[in-house]
This record gives sequence, structure tokens and C-alpha cells, in this order.
Amino acid sequence: MKILKIVLPILLLSLALLIWLLPIGPMPGFFIGGTVTDVPENWGDTSSIHEVRLKASSGLLPRVVIIWVVQVEGDLHVVGAKDSGWVSMLSQGGTALVRMGDETYALQASETTQDFELILQAYIDKYRADYPDIIDGFPSLEEAKGTVAVFRLSRE
Repeated sequence: MKILKIVLPILLLSLALLIWLLPIGPMPGFFIGGTVTDVPENWGDTSSIHEVRLKASSGLLPRVVIIWVVQVEGDLHVVGAKDSGWVSMLSQGGTALVRMGDETYALQASETTQDFELILQAYIDKYRADYPDIIDGFPSLEEAKGTVAVFRLSRE
């Protein structure tokens, strides 16, 4: 019984720490994992890749989020609400780490307004079949211009 009183709090603390540090669903974490890999010349077909882990760093604490990704004109793009923490970090520029499967790539994140509608439409087209309720909740393309940030993830 005495061992249980010692082990149980340690296990609960370890679980809480794990939950706090790893990205789970919409909750960001700090560690991205994976094996750092050279960025390929060509991404190939990314239509089957629905989610990636993205690490944004600016300042003391990085943030890792699980997010959708689309490929438009050979570059990867991510989209997020302008008022979210990871978006404000990426808006400051610099390197973003992106994990697809077990491979992690260092990419240059840059906010873009070029091809804004094309990129948002690519998101809608890619994810509507699997996530219709979420896509139906997206703002219109006109409304999105004021509330959504689009980032191109380019080779450095």
C-alpha cells in the first residue's frame, strides 16, 4: 500500500507531463520527434498525407501542432487562424520543422497572400470528402482574407 502511494503520484505526474509536452489533437506540444531528413527536390503525391506535425519556434518555447497540409505548385502550404499562437510564431519568419510520418524536414515558412484563394480551395477540395462538417464551418474565401493566414513551406 505504501508503494502504491508513492508510485501512483509519480505515474500521474508523468502522464500529465507527457500530455503537456506532446501535441494531442488541438492541443499544442513542444516536441516534434522523427528523423531529420534532407528536403526532397520534389514532394511527389501528398494527397494521402492528411496531417503533419509542424514546429514553430520564436522565443523561449516552441510550439508543435498537428495540422492539415496541401501541396500547391510544388510547395507545401498550411493554413491557420491569424489569432493562434503558432501562426504568430510562423509570421515572424524563419525555419519550421515539419514531420511527415517518421521524417522531419526543415523548411522556410513564409506568410503569403499570393494564390490565397487557390490554396484555400485546395484545402477545401482535399479535405471535404473526409471532413465535411469541418469544411462546412470554414469561412467564405472573402471572410478568410481577414481571419486566416496562409504559409508556404519552402526548401531553404
